[in-house]
Amino acid sequence: MAFLIIDRRQQSRHKSAVNRQRFLKRFRKHIKEAVADAVNKRSITDMERGEEISIPRKDTSEPIFRPGQGGQQRRVLPGNKEFTRGDRINRPKGGGGSGGAASNQGEGLDDFVFELNQQEFLDFMFEDLELPNLVRKQLKDSESYKLIKGGYLREGIPARLNVVQSLRGAKARRIALGGAIRREIKALEAELEALGDSDPEARQEITAKLERARRRLNHIPFLDNFDLRYNNMIQQPMPTTSAVMFCLMDVSGSMTQDIKDLAKRFFVLLHLFLKRHYEKTEVVFIRHHTKADEVDEEEFFYSRETGGTVVSSALDLMHEIIRERYPTDSWNIYAAQASDGENWQDDSPKCRELLVKSLLPALQYFAYVEISAAEEQELWHAYSDIPEQFPDRFAMRRVQALTDIFPVFRELFERKGQ
Repeated sequence: MAFLIIDRRQQSRHKSAVNRQRFLKRFRKHIKEAVADAVNKRSITDMERGEEISIPRKDTSEPIFRPGQGGQQRRVLPGNKEFTRGDRINRPKGGGGSGGAASNQGEGLDDFVFELNQQEFLDFMFEDLELPNLVRKQLKDSESYKLIKGGYLREGIPARLNVVQSLRGAKARRIALGGAIRREIKALEAELEALGDSDPEARQEITAKLERARRRLNHIPFLDNFDLRYNNMIQQPMPTTSAVMFCLMDVSGSMTQDIKDLAKRFFVLLHLFLKRHYEKTEVVFIRHHTKADEVDEEEFFYSRETGGTVVSSALDLMHEIIRERYPTDSWNIYAAQASDGENWQDDSPKCRELLVKSLLPALQYFAYVEISAAEEQELWHAYSDIPEQFPDRFAMRRVQALTDIFPVFRELFERKGQ
């Protein structure tokens, strides 16, 4: 039996949810570009709201077919002083929807504008992104379950009807109920064959018994409610992908307010991404100058504390927290570091050694973002050969302007194979 399912869910102003999804799919390229522009223009505290998207009218137009006269025709038109045979006629000017000088000629359409809600905006913002190298770890405070088949039930909903088991049960019932009748039919047929044509009355009596037995056999229903079997679904705990993200931000005196704002914008995107796709992921915020401190989200983004620069203090604190709270056999461990690259000269080699020998063997992924309009700084040069040793676990990118933040973020967490 075929089923036709019609989705009649309604959104605001009685718009079809199905039609809206088709529209978003059709103009996905334009919407993704508009979302990227919106992210660059927004303030840090206004990153989650929806967005008004404008699509050029030339991209929303569709071809229109009209019946024509067909064939080859010659028409005689009134003469004029401007054109001769073979001249090309330019399109009339004026009448656009994209602005320009005022005109009393022509008609046009405005660009198509619609509103992306918060959920749709975040979906487009973080599309095709993921935490690299995420693997299953041991069961840990698991709240995730999957439904698996666990036998069969005599009652259930039609969607869980097991056709094969139901037909098997029906066949077994017909065999069991009809076994005695078939034996009776077989005996009557043998008796009728042995009797031959010697006794017509006895043959007629046996034939009547045989017909009654066959009718009884045919009256056994092909499928009965007793035969129906439904899949029994039971919950089975699933291994959770326990993950922790360390956010390391440089707040030293060399980090100007503009550089700090770019770093905060990167971490806001990262935080939104984790909340959106990985609900159970823990986030550890670490601010550092000459010393490093583990702080909460509020202090991480809004504290005004500053000082000198010793980057290794943040890496040391991160290593200590991992040893105490996040064993590598139970956790997927990630880290993202944002800095202007300036560091105490003797400290950069120590940072590299900490990463290569202590941290990266235990991490799934480490992303370093250097925010500087100048050339590469000390920390960049210290880290420069690490990607060759850990190509899948270490990545580094430079940010020089506001418009670089979102593209760099997507590069660092782009899904492999895209």
